Amino acid sequence: MFFSVAINVICTLLTPVFTKMHYGGLILMRVLEGVGGGATFPAMHSMIASWSPPNERSVMSTITYVGTSFGTAISILLSGVIAANCGWEAVFYIMGGLSAIWMILWIILIQDSPNTQPFISQEERDLINSQLGQKSTKATAKNHIPWKKVFTSIPFLAILIAHVCSNWGWYMFLIEIPFYMKQVLKFNVSSNAVASAVPYFPLLILSIVISKLLDTLKEKRKITTTFARKASTSLCSIIPGLCLIILCYIGCKHTLAVIVMSFGIIAMGGMFSGFLTNHIDIAPNFAGTLVAITNSAATIPGIIVPIFVGFMTKGNQTIEAWRVIFFVTIALFAIEFVVFITCGSGEEQSWNNSNNKQSTQCKHSEETPLKDIQRQL
Repeated sequence: MFFSVAINVICTLLTPVFTKMHYGGLILMRVLEGVGGGATFPAMHSMIASWSPPNERSVMSTITYVGTSFGTAISILLSGVIAANCGWEAVFYIMGGLSAIWMILWIILIQDSPNTQPFISQEERDLINSQLGQKSTKATAKNHIPWKKVFTSIPFLAILIAHVCSNWGWYMFLIEIPFYMKQVLKFNVSSNAVASAVPYFPLLILSIVISKLLDTLKEKRKITTTFARKASTSLCSIIPGLCLIILCYIGCKHTLAVIVMSFGIIAMGGMFSGFLTNHIDIAPNFAGTLVAITNSAATIPGIIVPIFVGFMTKGNQTIEAWRVIFFVTIALFAIEFVVFITCGSGEEQSWNNSNNKQSTQCKHSEETPLKDIQRQL
């Protein structure tokens, strides 16, 4: 996690310098930032698995991941102000400087597990360990990943499909709908920036409230983990899909379009306590690896969506073209909902501890006396 952020910090601080040298320098910095950012989600998942008791998992995951959305909103709003008053270079220097401060705090405050953290009480340490069942939540050299079982696991494949489909919709709301507002609704740049950023603030609040509600209901045994994950994933697929249907037919009603877009973005916050947290439920020992796989696949829509939208709207910036784009996204939201509701699970999978079972069996067979073997036979 530290070195991933370090790569991003260095590239952010050097972006103005390399950009002024050659536009290829800007491209290089962006590529390296992508390399650095690629490891952050797997690292965070591994740490959440090591730190979060099952009945607090939704809240801890949501608070962690909603920061990515909140950071986006803050950056959108602040970048314009900083650029206008201090120049565009200052955006990179300030953002990079703030992240450098974070790195210092990370070195001082963070440990891999409760057992090595000096800033918590023994009571809290015992509570976390007891709720995690005294089992390892981190893959080690002895904990070989059962690749075949992973890729033939129906719950994991459900997460994979949900992640890819949801990210298509996420990139659509994050990147392309602002273009729709500019091309079709004729929003000016400043209004567009504010309208694009505002929904992320209620998303932060609603996501945490939903995750806390789900964890509370689970703790009281009112719902299962499976129900919690499916409910959250349903929220982040059904409502955005309905919002896109409305956008197709409301015409040029600016205020209504902003409200509908906002509801769609806010509802997508359900993914944080839905399929994103589900990796830790089904296999806490391999949570980092699982999210690395699904997040890699889910990054592909980030490449395809701009190309697809550009192809559909080239020389044809009309509501008809955007309807086709929106209906493709609606179809993917529908696939996400159906697949996860049908095949998703919040139960820990047997292959999560398959290595431990094998080692236990081997050890048992080595230590069992001959007469015990005969008796068993």
